Amino acid sequence: MSYKKCATRHKQAIVEERGHWASKVEFLLAVAGNVVGLGNVWRFPYLCYKNGGGAFLVPYLVFVVTCGVPLFLLETTVGQYTQQGSIAFWRKLCPLAEGIGYCGQLILFYSCMTYIIILSWALLYLVFSFSSQLPWASCNNYWNTDDCIDFSTQNKTSEWTNQTNTTSAATEFWEQRVLAISGGIEEIGSIRWEVLLCLIAMWITCYFCIWKGVRSTGKVVYFTATFPYVMLVILLIRGLTLPGALQGVVFYLLPEPSRLADPQVWMEAGSQIFFSYSVGVGTLAVLGSYNTYNNNCYKDCLWLCLLNSATSVVAGFAVFSVLGFMARQQGVPIADVAESGPGLAFIAYPQAVAMMPLPQLWSICFFVMIILLGLDTQFVAMEVVMTSFADIFPTVMRRAGRRERFLILFCLVCFFSQLVMITEGGMYVFQLLDYYACNGFCILFPCVFETLALGWIFGAERLYGIIKDMTGEHANPFFKICWLYLTPLVSLGSFICSLVEYRPLTFNRWYVYPTWAYVLGWVLALSSILLVPGWALYKLGTGTGNLSQRFHHLCRPDPDYSLTEKSETELQQIKEEDL
Repeated sequence: MSYKKCATRHKQAIVEERGHWASKVEFLLAVAGNVVGLGNVWRFPYLCYKNGGGAFLVPYLVFVVTCGVPLFLLETTVGQYTQQGSIAFWRKLCPLAEGIGYCGQLILFYSCMTYIIILSWALLYLVFSFSSQLPWASCNNYWNTDDCIDFSTQNKTSEWTNQTNTTSAATEFWEQRVLAISGGIEEIGSIRWEVLLCLIAMWITCYFCIWKGVRSTGKVVYFTATFPYVMLVILLIRGLTLPGALQGVVFYLLPEPSRLADPQVWMEAGSQIFFSYSVGVGTLAVLGSYNTYNNNCYKDCLWLCLLNSATSVVAGFAVFSVLGFMARQQGVPIADVAESGPGLAFIAYPQAVAMMPLPQLWSICFFVMIILLGLDTQFVAMEVVMTSFADIFPTVMRRAGRRERFLILFCLVCFFSQLVMITEGGMYVFQLLDYYACNGFCILFPCVFETLALGWIFGAERLYGIIKDMTGEHANPFFKICWLYLTPLVSLGSFICSLVEYRPLTFNRWYVYPTWAYVLGWVLALSSILLVPGWALYKLGTGTGNLSQRFHHLCRPDPDYSLTEKSETELQQIKEEDL
């Protein structure tokens, strides 16, 4: 009998414990590093100037209050309460909605494939930044064409303004040297070996950032989440001291109240909030699940949301002060040099630093910031996927050495799946995956059902009790109104508008994808969206009892995780264990 007990204990011992953050600071830095990413630097400033300047802050704040902060708090709370990942917590709170967890993980899988490509490009630019002369600063290179214009020489400005077929040296470096871009998605071409080497380097870095789980992730974020702010402050000070900086800042924030009547402005404000706050995909639930039971997640969420939005606004000053300088040097309107996405990071900003004194220094600062901003977002996404499936199959994935092997497998699957995106036609594939599978309606859809499931089925009142029990504080009653009414309605309205206003993807405003590519894009989008209703129908179809009994059973939370079912003694035991 004693031998059997020893064998059982030994079997349990080799299953590693889930663990917690070593300190509250690690949680705050991990969440901050995840939500403060490239979208704050290259998307928010562009959207702000494009959609009414300072007036854009009105719809932005409306979505922050009605969707961003309530969803941020909701996901962090349920993660901390259940101590489970983004799939397993649905089994405890509302099994019918478990498909939302799978939907979020598939979106993160697609994001892991696209996001790290951006980091590979940034790493390549960083390597070139150590050259004696920045290669995108002149037209004297083998990849340049006769239409190339070098802005580092002031007398070329008139040549640029008088010709429409000219291209900047930075643009040609990006398209001809880095991408060697082909004529379309049908012309895949060969792999760009320099980008391949950078991609391998980034995957190795991400692997070792999270290979020991929360123990290694919690240590890495001390650097990756804080150092980008040092770089941002340096670039902000440098930008504001440049000639033309004031015009850039005025252009960035100049209010245009008339734009508030445009539905497109509100849609883009909403999409920015859902994207930059990392809601809907389960990331916050996983990060919150590593907290101790009594952590004050309520205050944490409010401060982290404030940090996210404040960083976006400050980044706008850093970006547009430099773009104002660039426009002044070229003698063109700021609107002609302001770009979003890869165009800002790999064309506009490199072109601007090439026109400054000590261009190598500012180029290094900028691309170090870009890499670190993206790096923690990337490896946190990988950690979320690993944790979510480890919580479903703990006896399989938490045995000694298993996690590292599964992580290697995940990295290899992503790596070989994305090789097509670093070919000569890879940029077309990259944008197709990013546009259809990682953004927009794919994120809005699970947000609608997440708030319906937790606010109405699990119960907003029950969530309030959970926050009070964990933190000792009463949450603002406004959050209850959001979870029940405002957040699902605003999310649903945004989802419907995104479908009504849908525009097929184009590249550089001139390349139209073939029909089969659009079909592929919608297949990628539906592959995650359909998991939500598909999983619910599957569970309803395979349960026991009649349809009504199955539905009520799947809507009932696990008694062990229902606050109304727990005795005060059990709750006290949990608190004592945490202490």
